[in-house]
Amino acid sequence: MPDSPARPARILIIEDDFASRSLLVSYFEKEGYQISEAEQADDLPSRVARDGIELVLLDINLPGKDGLTLTRELRATSAVGIILVTSKGDEIDRIVGLELGADDYVTKPFNPRELLVRVKNLLWRVQGSGQSAGARESQCLHFEGWALDANKRQLAGPDGQLERLPEGEFKLLQALISHAGQVLSRDYLMDAIHDREWTPNDRSIDVLIGRLRRKLGDNPSNPQLILTAHGAGYVFAGSLS
Repeated sequence: MPDSPARPARILIIEDDFASRSLLVSYFEKEGYQISEAEQADDLPSRVARDGIELVLLDINLPGKDGLTLTRELRATSAVGIILVTSKGDEIDRIVGLELGADDYVTKPFNPRELLVRVKNLLWRVQGSGQSAGARESQCLHFEGWALDANKRQLAGPDGQLERLPEGEFKLLQALISHAGQVLSRDYLMDAIHDREWTPNDRSIDVLIGRLRRKLGDNPSNPQLILTAHGAGYVFAGSLS
């Protein structure tokens, strides 16, 4: 019996500017997605759970609760994909957004096709791929009792606890593990996690390294897994299995 066609992914667009929101809704509906929209969403966590939302496109500057507050509240209860929409001058907000668990960000004005690629990639990670179980297993990286599932973007701890990593954290950890024992420069790591232009003073890498160390129980004052090579970058020092 042939497989039934996959249902469209559900995306929630939260943007207070009517023209911008209408443009995004029209664009993604034409691409076949199931779209919900709102100009603000103070009840975002409950709405995401109720409506089965898989990805939220969230403007930072909103009336009521701002995008950063909503990101924090949502990430505390959900593994839904989160892409922040920021302005050019919002570098600090972008960093805070990553710290709070956003997966990605786009800067206004943005190219709709670039945004579409980001949405597709993030949905692929959120939903998991359609590969066989054997193929999924081959994409698992094991180290020091931990396992990183590259298809589900999921980190499994020695105690069996599972956590889906935000996109930036996943790409960074994957790059470090894949080059275990090698010092990777910040430039290399920035290229690994960002498919966009970035500036030399971008602190995203340091922010994400700090988040990964906390999740891995790697004491920042005396790390054993992700080491700082002062003036050079970072190196993964854990043993692979």
